[in-house]
Order: sequence, then C-alpha cells, then structure tokens
Amino acid sequence: MNRFRNTTLILVLLLVTAGALFGIRQMEYRMDNVINENKLRFTGAVNDAPPAVVFTTVALGSFRGLLADVLWLRSEMLKGKKNYFEMVQLARWITDLQPNYSAGTAYLAWNLAYNISVTSSNYEDRWYWVNEGINLIRDKAMLYNPDDPMIYRELSWIYLHKLGNLMDDANLYYKNQMATQMTNILGSTTPNWELLAAAPESKEAFLKKFPEDSQFWEKVKKAGYNSYDELFVAFRTPVKAALPDSLRLYLTQAEFDSLDAFFRAELLRNKLKLDPRRMVEIDRRYGKMDWRVPESQAIYWATVGVEKSLEKGLQPDINCTRIVSNGLQAAFKSGRILTLGDNYDAIQVVPNLNLADSAYEAFEQAEEDFSGSGAGMSFYSAKINYLKDAIPLIYIYGNISKAQEFYDRLKQIDGVTRERGRNLDEFVMIEYAEDVRDADVKKASAVISGLIQRSLIYLIYGNRESAVANERLARYIHRSYSEKNKDVKRNTLLPYNQIKNGVLENMRRYLPPAMVNILEAEIEAERADQASEQKSDAVSGSQLWKQENRRNPLGTTFVKKETTM
Repeated sequence: MNRFRNTTLILVLLLVTAGALFGIRQMEYRMDNVINENKLRFTGAVNDAPPAVVFTTVALGSFRGLLADVLWLRSEMLKGKKNYFEMVQLARWITDLQPNYSAGTAYLAWNLAYNISVTSSNYEDRWYWVNEGINLIRDKAMLYNPDDPMIYRELSWIYLHKLGNLMDDANLYYKNQMATQMTNILGSTTPNWELLAAAPESKEAFLKKFPEDSQFWEKVKKAGYNSYDELFVAFRTPVKAALPDSLRLYLTQAEFDSLDAFFRAELLRNKLKLDPRRMVEIDRRYGKMDWRVPESQAIYWATVGVEKSLEKGLQPDINCTRIVSNGLQAAFKSGRILTLGDNYDAIQVVPNLNLADSAYEAFEQAEEDFSGSGAGMSFYSAKINYLKDAIPLIYIYGNISKAQEFYDRLKQIDGVTRERGRNLDEFVMIEYAEDVRDADVKKASAVISGLIQRSLIYLIYGNRESAVANERLARYIHRSYSEKNKDVKRNTLLPYNQIKNGVLENMRRYLPPAMVNILEAEIEAERADQASEQKSDAVSGSQLWKQENRRNPLGTTFVKKETTM
C-alpha cells in the first residue's frame, strides 16, 4: 500500500513538474518573441559605439535589462516630481543600456520634446528640451539603429509637427532658432550646394586629397595654422562659421572655396547629421528646398526612412511615406523664409512653389503603393484636398497656367460642384472666402503675401486696376483674420506693412534689374504723392478720398530700399 502511494505521489510530482516546465517554456517562448520584436537582446557589437556603450552592453551582460528597468522606474518617479534635468541623463543611460530598443528611445525623446518642454513658459527653455529630444534620437538611437525606419519616422515627426506646426506658442522661436543655426553653418542663405556635395565626405578623405606634407598645408601653416584640427576649430568658433581671412593671403580662390565648402559640409554632418550629397539629391527629386525650415529636415529624415525599408526588401514604411507627402504639402504652403530678423517673431515664411508638382506626385505615388489597403484611399483623399488648397495659392502667386492645370486635374478626378464655381476664377474666389474664415496663421500669411506680390507684379506691368484689386483683397484678408484671431497669440499676423515690405524686399532680390527699376519708380511716385498730400491740408475730405484712390491706389507706405529686413 505504501509502495503504491509512493509511486502515485512520484507520478503526480512528475506530472506537476512537467506541467510547470511546459508553462515556463511557453512563457519563455512568449518573452523571447517580445524581446526579439523589440530588439532587447544584445546580439553583437554596436557599430561605432562610444566606450561607455561597449562597456554596458558587454561587461554587464544580462544585468543590463535589470539595471535598465530600475532606471525606467526612476525616470517615471522623477517625471512625477518634475525633476527633469536628471531625466535627460537617465534617458541617455537607458538608451546606452538598450541601444537596440528603438521604441523605448522614441518614447523618451517624445517625453522630452513634448511633455516636458511645454511645462516651461520660457521659450529658450522649451527649445532646450525639444533639442534634447531630437538629439536623443538623432545622435544616439540613429547611431545604434541605422537601418530602423521607425527611428527616422519619429525624428521627422518632431520636425514636422513640433517645430513646423503652430500648436506650440513657441513655434516662431523654434523656426527662428533653426533658421539661424542653419544660416550660421552654411554662411549664407543661398550656399553653393553643388560645391558642398562635391566636397570630401570625411576628414580622412580630405587628408587623403590634401596630405599633410602637401603644398596646400604649407600655405596653411604660413597663415598660422599647424594642423587640421586647429584650423577646423578656428572655422567653427565664430557664431557664424567662417574661415579666417588671413588664409586668403596664401590660398588661391579655388583652394579657399574648396576648404570652406568642405568645412561647412563637415559641420553639417557633425552637428545636424545631414549629408549635403543627400540634400542635393532630395532637391533634385522634389524641387529646390529652403533647408532653414523644419519641414525640409522632416522630409529629409522621412525619405531616409522610406529608403531603409526598401533596402530591406519591404514595402515603403507607411508612416514615413505619410510624413514625406504631408511634409511636401506643408513646405509647399510655407516652406520658404522671406525675412529673418533679430527678433524671433519677425520671421516670415511664404509658399515654396517649387514643390507644387512633387507634393501632388508624392500623394499619387503613395496612393499607388498602398492601393491594396485602406491607406490607398486615405492618400487619394489627401491628394484631392491638396489640390483644393494648392489651386488658390498658386493662382494668387501669378502662375495662372499651373493653377489651371491643377484645376483641370481636380475636375477630372473629383469633379467641381456648382458651389465651388464653374471655372478657375470662380473656384478661387469661393476658396478665398473659406480661407478667410478657416485659415491658420501660416496659410493666411501665405495668401496675403501672394496677393501683395501679384499686386506689385501688376503694378510693374502698368495694370493698376488689377494691382488695386489684389491689394484690397490682401488688406481685407489681413483685417478680417486679425479681427477674428485678436485674442489668440499664436495666430497673430505681422503688421500688414511689415508683410508687404518683406515681399517688396524679396522681389528686389530676384526680379530682373529692369523690372526693379520700374518698381522703384512707382514707389518713388507714391512717396512724392504722399508728401504732396501731407502739405495740402486745405483739401476737403471727399477730395482727399479721390486723390488717395487716384494717386495712391495701393494705400501703403513703402520703406526705402536701404531698410534692413
């Protein structure tokens, strides 16, 4: 009896043990899947990792996960206590402990750029936190996971949504800081991109082209710089990076320009992780961009994300694809800086019409790529909405043939209802009315700037009636929008005359000299008429009204050409 009982007990224990082992194995299997999906297991050396990361990933071994868990818990506790500065260091350590955990880094970066930044009322502090979020992804996660499309998607989203959008009251400050930073690196608002792209791709490549015992370095040493590093420090030390002028005494103009281009390209790669060769390639693919605006960098990183997914033999990453198409649309609407002043709120952005076709083609290509899913229909709807927004904008900037081309496309793929007009002109006027009612500040500023530019073009060609009509519409939109949004700080437009002077200064830069002369003559005539009117205090009110409409139909006081914008 005892023997039977012992045997039964042993069998029961064996069954319980087998069941426990089976349960453990199943749990282990599920945990392995989670670990593999999120890349939590260290499977090899991280390329180009700093010594601290090599130590934590190799020396700590399996204890990395336990330590990372403790740091995650500590990070959440600090968030509750609003001890944000220590959270930055913890985020870096967590990323070093789990370098392949892209989702974790994305969460930490989002926390810094969004949740923590808005707790500060100081715009400079907000910019610091947003930059910390960007740096965590761009300088760390991207180094450890260069082939993961999600990393590029998260970075491009911060540029497009946080910096490019209007939801944050500090958005103009962000845009100004970005534009100033890029201008200081490039040294100009219109650098020679082809020369930057042709520069050696690294310090090693540069020294191979110009060995330290070459005649080039003999000239540099005569100027007082004994090594590459010493010269590079001298170049990047000024707020606005520049080669020392003393080099011009020893180098030819070609040598000076090549050295300048290489150092600027190197600064782009080191500081912003941007490759000028890829930037030139993107310009050729989509159209000439203004690389000082956040939308351009969002397009850059999202494009890289799409390419990484294609390199793996996968379908284009849908989220990166969305950011490319939406980024092109946003850059088309307000992707070019017209004026950049000392005060952050003086920045003025206008449409980048170079991107009109590429934005449409991006939606169309995405619709085709994802035609087998519901996403294809979403891109189809986005394409139609893009056309409805783009037609009036292109129209008021004077490219009537392109506006007509887009209008014909819209009729072909979606039709145009009676409420939207029977032809292009009626369609645009109806859209204007909706723009005044529903526009955000970027779109309102773009519409006003376009109307002013078109008005001045008509003035140059002597069509004063059309000039007056565009001017009055621009003033009407500015007045209506300002009145509607007078209590919303982030939707505050620049004063009308300031917008107009910015457009005028820009036209002086790109118009042919003959047209500039005509425009200057018209402006001088305006000033003369205004000075004459100020002296004629005996004129009756009705006469003054007639003179203003006859002599000053545009009703604006122009600044002199010497004024700095």
